[in-house]
Amino acid sequence: MEKIFLMISVCTIIMMAPILSKIVKAPVVVVEIVLGLIAGYLGLIYDDEILKLIAKFGFVYLMFLAGLEINFKLVKIIKATLAVNVILYFILLYSISGFVCWFFSLGLPYFVALPIFSLGMIMMLIKEYGKEEPWLNLALSIGVVGEIISILALTLFSGWTEHGLSISFFIAILTVISVVAITILGLRVFYIAFWWFPELKKFLIPDSQNDRYDQDIRFSISLLLILVSIMLLLKIDVVLGAFTAGLFFKMFFNQKHELLDKIESFGFGFFAPIFFIYTGSTVKLDMIDLDILQHAGFIIVAIISIRLISSYLVFFKYLKFKQTALFALSDSMPLTFMVAIAMLSFNYGLITQSEYFSFIIASMVDGLFLMILIRKLYKWFRLEKVKI
Repeated sequence: MEKIFLMISVCTIIMMAPILSKIVKAPVVVVEIVLGLIAGYLGLIYDDEILKLIAKFGFVYLMFLAGLEINFKLVKIIKATLAVNVILYFILLYSISGFVCWFFSLGLPYFVALPIFSLGMIMMLIKEYGKEEPWLNLALSIGVVGEIISILALTLFSGWTEHGLSISFFIAILTVISVVAITILGLRVFYIAFWWFPELKKFLIPDSQNDRYDQDIRFSISLLLILVSIMLLLKIDVVLGAFTAGLFFKMFFNQKHELLDKIESFGFGFFAPIFFIYTGSTVKLDMIDLDILQHAGFIIVAIISIRLISSYLVFFKYLKFKQTALFALSDSMPLTFMVAIAMLSFNYGLITQSEYFSFIIASMVDGLFLMILIRKLYKWFRLEKVKI
């Protein structure tokens, strides 16, 4: 009976969030997280394994959508003109993070967490502002690189906490590097195969008028789950598998607009909201005190500051003042990976329970605050198109 009320609570929030978003004029993801937080505090949403599993799939689906949104035109531009700047951007991120950790005597979890990336919130920005905004396109492309670096950093950190500097630790590193290399090689092989045998595409996903069995949805979701399962077997973050599946469809089936619309609508309309609602419900308001809130505020300021400094030093020439500000803020919402690092650090005794709560609150408030701030700045700036 409890699970039925749990299901009703979650589905009610999914239905009401867009309506409330229009009323309060706030991004829908902000409303979903806040409603999840309130429902969790009232006991309407509680820790349930099935809900947790669906929420995880919602996050995986978001990463699948991230692969679908890659702008290959912009990626080529970055390769040609901004490659050095991208490298410099990440060097600055980790250098400034290292300085902050040294200056404030913070541990390794902070060095890993402060510059970490996560594409989930960027995907919600794309849903709200579209794919053509230069600052958001660059944020997504930089975010993809950052996500891969973050996966590697999370794997290194996880291996170090679990195994120390043992053989298992180095095996974990080699596994991630090998999977990334095999993924790139596999996409190249499919590119050549589809070039030589273009009819193979229609064999896998027929045209809509000939697709009586919804073969497009069967193939896309099955490929997503297969790649995610392989990542689980290899003990690698499933983000890599989900992102690769999305990238596969973006590269080879970009002309299938009906299929891409189906995938996006289902993700943004159902699975992604469950993830954000569940994330909000995990915060225990009755255990929060002033010290935890102050430390959470410090973490938020540090996350935003290191990105603002790095962004203006590297991308100001290309994006100018307004677009650079929006770019930096859009890349400053590492919600999911920060939660993962906090959980890992707390489980291995690297941070206290108070620090753990600070990380969780910081990851949520950071996303809520910046989603609202970006909307206000976007309207205030009244942006014009900027050529990169």
